[in-house]
Amino acid sequence: MELLIQTAGSLVAILALAGLAWWMKLGGNPALDSDAAVRRAAGEVEDGFAPVATAHDGKAALARDAQGRIMVIKRHGNRFAGRVLGPAASARLWQDRGEAALEVDPGEARFGTVFCDIPDAQAWADAINRVKMPQDA
Repeated sequence: MELLIQTAGSLVAILALAGLAWWMKLGGNPALDSDAAVRRAAGEVEDGFAPVATAHDGKAALARDAQGRIMVIKRHGNRFAGRVLGPAASARLWQDRGEAALEVDPGEARFGTVFCDIPDAQAWADAINRVKMPQDA
């Protein structure tokens, strides 16, 4: 009987904490669904990175700053991870029924490839594939 009371008490406590987190709007699934969200995420990834151009699909984004550096950003749990692309980066288009999606490989195996379903995918792919030095994009 004592075990049943402890289990019930633990369940009530867990539900109370979950309810409190929901009420406080903690957690959730952040999205890269606006230019402002991409700018905020880019600034979190690298302090001082100020995008002048962005492309996003909600799950991933690309951002270019005034120096021509390009950053790829993806959701990682309930936060964002990103990389400024360097000479090892590459991009390729995936064509499907006339629409193009972009696959970005930042050149870091641990970061992995990122798929972006964005407008102007060809222009972004060309810019990424031109990167020889961080300032050459």
